[in-house]
Formats: sequence, C-alpha cells, structure tokens
Amino acid sequence: MDVSVKRWSMIRPAQDTPKERQWISNLDLVMPTDHVPLLFFYKPNGSSDYSKPQVLQEALSKTLVQFYPMAGRLGRDENGRLEILCNAEGVLWIEAETTSAMDDLDDFTPCSKLTKLVPKADYFGDISSYPLIMAQVTTLKYGGVCLGIATHHTLTDGTTAFHFISSWSEMARGLPQISMPPLIDRTLLRARVPPIPIFHHLECNPPPFLNTSTSLGPNNHKPSTVSVFKIIQNQLNTLKAKSWEHGNKTNCTRGLSYDQKTKLDMPINGRPRLHPPLSSTYVGNATFAGSLITLSRNLQLEPFVNTLERVHETLKRMNNEYLRSALDYLETLPDITVAKRKLDTYQCPNLNINKWTRLSIYDIDFGWGRPIYMGPANVVHEGKIYILPSPTDDGSLSLVACLQTAHMKLFGKHLYEGLKSFDKIKARY
Repeated sequence: MDVSVKRWSMIRPAQDTPKERQWISNLDLVMPTDHVPLLFFYKPNGSSDYSKPQVLQEALSKTLVQFYPMAGRLGRDENGRLEILCNAEGVLWIEAETTSAMDDLDDFTPCSKLTKLVPKADYFGDISSYPLIMAQVTTLKYGGVCLGIATHHTLTDGTTAFHFISSWSEMARGLPQISMPPLIDRTLLRARVPPIPIFHHLECNPPPFLNTSTSLGPNNHKPSTVSVFKIIQNQLNTLKAKSWEHGNKTNCTRGLSYDQKTKLDMPINGRPRLHPPLSSTYVGNATFAGSLITLSRNLQLEPFVNTLERVHETLKRMNNEYLRSALDYLETLPDITVAKRKLDTYQCPNLNINKWTRLSIYDIDFGWGRPIYMGPANVVHEGKIYILPSPTDDGSLSLVACLQTAHMKLFGKHLYEGLKSFDKIKARY
C-alpha cells in the first residue's frame, strides 16, 4: 500500500498551559517505552465537515489545553528517572492519502501494511526528541478515511488514550466543552511511605522460559503471524452457560511438554478496584497485571471449570490491598526495569489477553458517525491477544491474536472445536 504524505505540522494547545516537570508513577515506568498504534476507519456520512483536516486540527488544539501533558515530551529528573516535560511542544499531525480502498485492507487484520496509516517515531534520538501523541488522517480511495493515532505507553493506558480521543471528537463535533475533564495528578498512585508490600507479586517476575526439552525446540527467531477469529453471540451465550460444568475438558496445547510452566497475564483497570476508586478520567497508567502460572499438564488434563476457577481467583484477588501492595513492591525494587514489559514478555510458553470490550472504542464520533472498524494497526508481541467488541453491536467478539505461525492453526482449531463441543452439549439438553 502506497501512502503519500501531503503535509505535516505540530499542533500545540490553543491556550497557555502549565509548564512543569510531571512525576510519573511506577505503573508508568513498567510500561513499554514505545507508541501504541490505533486505527479508526470511517465511511462518508454526508457531513459537510467530513474528514476536513482544519476541523480536526482546531479541535485537537482545544483538547490539548486540558490534556496538556499530551503535548509534552519525555525527560529525566536529576536521578535519571523518567518524567514528563509539560512544555507544549505539540502533537505531530500528518495529512496523507492513498490509492488503496477499504476493501484492499484484508478486513483490517493488523499487519505491517496498516502501520503506514499511523505516524512512526524515531527512537534513535534522545527521548525528548519525539512527540508523545502522533496523529495521521489518510484519505482512502472512494472517499473512506482512516485516522491513525499513536499514543506513548508511558503517557497513557487504554482508558486514558480513549478518554483523550473521545474528548477530541467532542471538540470536533462542536461541543462547547469537554464532558469529562481529565484528572492530572499521578501522585495518586504513589507508593506508601514506607512501602509495605504484603503479597507475592508474580506478575513482576520474569516469565517462564520454554523448556529446551520440548519438541518445539528453543523459542528464538520463531516466525509469528496475526489472525482474527470471530465469535458470534450464540457461541458466547452457550460458552457462558456450559463452561462451568465439570465434565468439559480444555484438552488444548501449543505443543508444550507436561512439565512446562506457562504464565497468563491479564491487564486489569485498577481505577474502580482501588479504595477510594480512582476516577475514570485519571490521566496515566492505572493498569495492573493479573497473573497466574501453572503447568501445561494441568491445562491439558483438567476440566475446563478448573481453568476458569484459576482465572477467576486471580481476578478476585485484584482488590485495593493487592493493588496498593503492587505499587509498594515496585517501589522496593533496586532496579524497576526488571519488571518492565518487553517484546518477549508474552512469547511462548506465555500469553497475554487484553480485553477492550469495556472501552468505548466505537463511540469515537468526529461528526462522521461511528467508525466502521477500530483496532490495533499491528501486533508485534508474540503471545498477545486482544478481545475487541463488534462495530455493529451485534454481541459478537473478535480475537486478534499474534502467535507463532506454527501455533496459529492449532489455536484456531482448538478454539472453534471447543465452541462446537459446547454447542453439542447444549443440543443434548
């Protein structure tokens, strides 16, 4: 796909904003230090302002007044700790066009081709050299529009990113003010003084390595691929109704030996779980990792309900006491970078499941109506799975999975065979 850049600029806040060096939390520090590329696709809806760059730019400039850290840069304090320099240097804005149409995009399956629709940062310079937010509006053949937005993970988690984008869309629709002003105070997630971790936080431990004795051999340089699997509402209803029955077996594998340890990470929004609850408008990372480790033997032989109970108990323990303990534990680490999430954190034999169904990803309306598709531009972390809601609100879900190519067919086979087995169980009743 050929994409031609027509113009670019830096969009700065429409008014003066605080000039400050903003402290960031331990949760910000353990996030990957790169941008998360997001895509929103829109079809023409007859609006006179459809895809007009000037409307988007002016709305973005207004939004940055309240979301002023987004217009800043990364920096370091006197101790070398990362911080945000709120200096109003601006958000990168790009206008582009392509001769490709939406029908040429393989049903929006994340891939390297789609990354051309999102700006890329140059990480080879100083960390203060690149914007924390970058946006690109690309006109497609036959009038479609793609809005590609890259948000730096040190700056935002998913909740903050979508809050910012949603507020920007409100300004683009001509609303007089942002409906949910941001809460900019990352000290709300400071560790206690002194820190008092009271739990074992295995989510901060290095992930299990692949046993060299496994039939698959070492994990280095294994090619990966991205696929999308759709689960319709009837399948989900049957799965929910029958998955707690003790007779159902998982019996799935990635070719792992019985004695192979495997780790599941599930990002959890800590805002409603903290006491008192942290506002949904909090700007920053408030995502904690719910993690569990078990042997491949258990997952292959135990009833499905046992696997569900493992997951349920992990999520249940993520209460205020556990989350505060996690913040304190990170504070006690001599080197917090050992807990930083890296490119290989989730690779085989491990897995990360990132649920976006509670994010209002299809409510982003810039005056053009709902997007016909929203999702990641690409998934480069092998072992990562996104759960996305349906753009048409039909109750279905899409799983966007990045797995080793050799494992992807097994994953799809077990996924759909498992759903069919539940359908057969339902038919007997």
